[in-house]
Parts: sequence; C-alpha cells; structure tokens
Amino acid sequence: MSAKKPDNVVYTVDEGFNANVLPYATNVGAPAIRIDDVVSWKSRGIENVNKELGNKFNELKLQYQKLMEEYEWNELVYSAKFSFEPVIGEIYHLYRDASGVNFLSLISPQEWNKEHIGTFKLNSDKKWVVLKAGESSLY
Repeated sequence: MSAKKPDNVVYTVDEGFNANVLPYATNVGAPAIRIDDVVSWKSRGIENVNKELGNKFNELKLQYQKLMEEYEWNELVYSAKFSFEPVIGEIYHLYRDASGVNFLSLISPQEWNKEHIGTFKLNSDKKWVVLKAGESSLY
C-alpha cells in the first residue's frame, strides 16, 4: 500500500515536493485564488463607451440639423429675387408676394403689410444669418 499524503501537501510522483517552485500558493493559510470578474468589467466598459458614443452621435446630429437649417435659409435667400447688391452687416427682410415669389427688401415688416418670411443679416462670409423667422417661415 502506498503511503497517503495529506491533502495540504503538494507532492507528485514525478517531481516530489515542489511547492516552492509553483506559481501559486499551496498551503492552507495562503490567500484564496480568485478569478477576476472580467465579464462585468467588460460590460461596464461597453456601457460607458456606448453612452459616450451615443452622446457624441447626438451632438453631431444636432450640429447636422443646424447646418441643414442654415443651408436651407441661405438657399431660400439666395434664390429670392432682389435687384441690388446686399451690403455686409446690413439687415434685410425676406417677403413672399401675392404670386408666391420670394423677394429681399430693406423695408421692415412693421412698415409694410407683406407676408414676412424672415429677417436676415449678411455676414463677412456672404452667409445669411437668421435674426428672426417670420410667421410664414420654413419652421
């Protein structure tokens, strides 16, 4: 009969007592070997990254919507009828006449009873900036 070794003794037939060369602790008083919970760490990381990317996507979406709105206003003003060269920094008003044609004017809506679309200012980039949208505006 072979001599039985206690459970807390590290012994193999090939290597004998080799507890001192093992990469882990082998005695009863050693700290327990625990596997890190990598799955929950990954899921928290994925959740945080998805939240950040979602926020960034929403910011980009808002910027895109503002850009498209700006583009549509500029397209509307530039396609309107006017027979003068607009001056940078001046305020202009966009109207719609009875036949449905848009036209640009210096006359304010308080001085004139026409369908007012919006009030604009031309900036140095030749871009029309909306100062006030009229009652019959795009939005």
